[in-house]
Amino acid sequence: MVGDPAIFGILTVSDRAHSGEYEDEGGPAILGFFEEAVASQWTHHYRIVPDELELISEALIEMVDELGCNVVVTTGGTGPALRDVTPEATETVCDRILPGFGEQMRAVSLEFVPTAILSRQVGGVRGNCLIFNLPGRPKAIRETIDEIWKAVPYCIDLLSGPYIDMNDNICNAFRPKNARRR
Repeated sequence: MVGDPAIFGILTVSDRAHSGEYEDEGGPAILGFFEEAVASQWTHHYRIVPDELELISEALIEMVDELGCNVVVTTGGTGPALRDVTPEATETVCDRILPGFGEQMRAVSLEFVPTAILSRQVGGVRGNCLIFNLPGRPKAIRETIDEIWKAVPYCIDLLSGPYIDMNDNICNAFRPKNARRR
């Protein structure tokens, strides 16, 4: 897929943002990271859904299977509350779970708040797409994505996706020395 732009999906999971009770801040925070950190060409799709397992799953499937996203990042719905079902939806649609994403996101968040142990964030692969869950607050999103994204471009390489080049002064992504630039 040399030269193809990466396609990113942003999925906000929130009853209140979906109903218009308040303006979504999580999705725009993720978009802001992409605008600042990704140097290569990319495009995106953005959705807001309520905290409903079936609707979250349907949106994830649409973003991957129909819209062709290479990476889908969710925000919201990862805590212990009864309506927080984003991790379950992610696990349902993924072919394989990558436990390191959840482990690292909690480790990063624990540096800032002790309640990070309540997070149930997961990451996984559906086809050739990486999906992972971020927290809902913009500050927590940025603290987490700045660290997690360092592994994302190489993961997409391994999934035969487009080459994602980064602004190293914002996010210095890691690729092994023997990884070839496509």
